[in-house]
Amino acid sequence: MTAFIRPRLREPALTALAGAVFAAAWAVRGAPLWWVSIASGVATVVRVIVVHVRSGRDEDALVGSRPDERQRTVSFRSRALAGNVAVTVSFAGLAVAIAVRSDAWLPFLAVFLVTGFAYLYGLSTFGVGEEGPSDDADASPSARSSVSC
Repeated sequence: MTAFIRPRLREPALTALAGAVFAAAWAVRGAPLWWVSIASGVATVVRVIVVHVRSGRDEDALVGSRPDERQRTVSFRSRALAGNVAVTVSFAGLAVAIAVRSDAWLPFLAVFLVTGFAYLYGLSTFGVGEEGPSDDADASPSARSSVSC
């Protein structure tokens, strides 16, 4: 899908989509906070313009658009921490909601299950694949040197 969108327009398009969904959620919610949908729509338009203008200033695609290895490592570690916090907080919320006999346990369970399944999906996608032959596989007994003493 991203092949159809030019690289410079990908981030502004994602920002516009997220802002439109958020504004639509407030519009569907309705009174008395209907005005928040208008404010979030205006803020989204401003943010999309800013993101688009900033992406045009990147003369070198390697420097501006693509993070280096250190930045990717920091991003991966930050996402891992966020996932760990989400699992921990959702489990704690689920346990507390069950303990106090609250009816609000279902959202905690949903977040817990989604993060758990995402973790398992990540393991299956990015985990260790099939093991290849060992380094010693080529050193078979028949491959001995023909030199005898």
